[in-house]
Amino acid sequence: MNAQLPSDIATRPVTRQTFDEVLVPTYAPAAMVPVRASGLDLWDQEGKHYLDFTSGIAVTALGHCNPHVNEALTKQLNTIWHIGNGYTNEPVLRLATALTEATFADRAFFCNSGAEANEAALKLARKYAQTKFGAHKSRIVSCLSSFHGRTLFTVSVGGQPKYTEGFEPLPQDLSHIPYNDIDAARAAITDDVCAVIVEPIQGEGGVIPGNPDYLKALRELCDQTGALLVFDEVQSGMGRTGSLFAYMQMGVQPDVLTSAKALGNGYPIGAMLTTTEIAQYLGVGSHGTTYGGNPLATTVGLKVLEIINQPAFLERVKEASSKIMGNLLQLAADFPNVFGQPRGMGLLIGVPMADGVKGRSKDYTKLCEKLGLMLLIAGPDVVRLAPALIVSDEQILEADRLMRAAVAEFINA
Repeated sequence: MNAQLPSDIATRPVTRQTFDEVLVPTYAPAAMVPVRASGLDLWDQEGKHYLDFTSGIAVTALGHCNPHVNEALTKQLNTIWHIGNGYTNEPVLRLATALTEATFADRAFFCNSGAEANEAALKLARKYAQTKFGAHKSRIVSCLSSFHGRTLFTVSVGGQPKYTEGFEPLPQDLSHIPYNDIDAARAAITDDVCAVIVEPIQGEGGVIPGNPDYLKALRELCDQTGALLVFDEVQSGMGRTGSLFAYMQMGVQPDVLTSAKALGNGYPIGAMLTTTEIAQYLGVGSHGTTYGGNPLATTVGLKVLEIINQPAFLERVKEASSKIMGNLLQLAADFPNVFGQPRGMGLLIGVPMADGVKGRSKDYTKLCEKLGLMLLIAGPDVVRLAPALIVSDEQILEADRLMRAAVAEFINA
């Protein structure tokens, strides 16, 4: 039965309970509902203030409602929104040019999310290998505890069974190997492999940096077997590690790179970057997306790239990282029964829970939230920090104060 839309639908009060009533229960969001934010400051429905050290899971790298990004988007909002992929547009041409000039890549494909970017990369790898070498070359190798998205293909490639249970049968010809294990990589990457996909730093898997020697070994094995090396930089890219993309610090150049999250600072956009030689295997009609590369998203992406890809900006990310890491090392030293040694790169940092409190990372972050600090987890055993790249020294000190106050409550809980 079709019901007339209520006249008060845009102003009717909604609460956290509304989520349980009208949304598919794929998430278990916090009790508080954010309504307004600026920079790293956020306020909920009750007017309570929070310091946001999540960036919406490493997305709002320039902070909430960044005025420069807002200005660029507002101008484009009044120019042209959408025209379909039967036409190109100026913003997408500018962003593609900027990304290829800033990276190893010659070509860009735009979509709407990290999962879509990885889906495109994996489809490209299969098409490239089967066209160039034959149907036998179809296997994809990825790492255990990796995360590459929630489409059926990408969630199957990610090495976390908890995300694939109940969705069988899964796509075939997929292999999972331990992260940072060169011997396992040598055993798995043989002539039937079309692609090796890896995160330079595992995010969801516990904030574990890739060993440069391991990543170099993957490069060598791909060169030997004709497989494509795909770097998933959805979380690690766009300045998060202190360079525009993490591969630039690793001394390893991939064949394909995926980006999303911070590329749009909260506006949905994903990108797959590759070389001219490889890109030709995705010809006209072989892949596509309705909204990918639309003028709004690519205008935002270009402005974000312009701001982040500056030496002084990236140097500040490293400086902020050093300050936060110093605080966390002291925190772990002061409370060894709560935290292990922090790890990470740039402003993507993980703090493992100590052996006696493993499995309780969410309990700790809930206490932080109660005190006004928003943090993430990376599984049940790791607290994850991913503040906006514009985080100030004062905000770093405040986060340290709140984390310590939460420890006091955590110990007494």
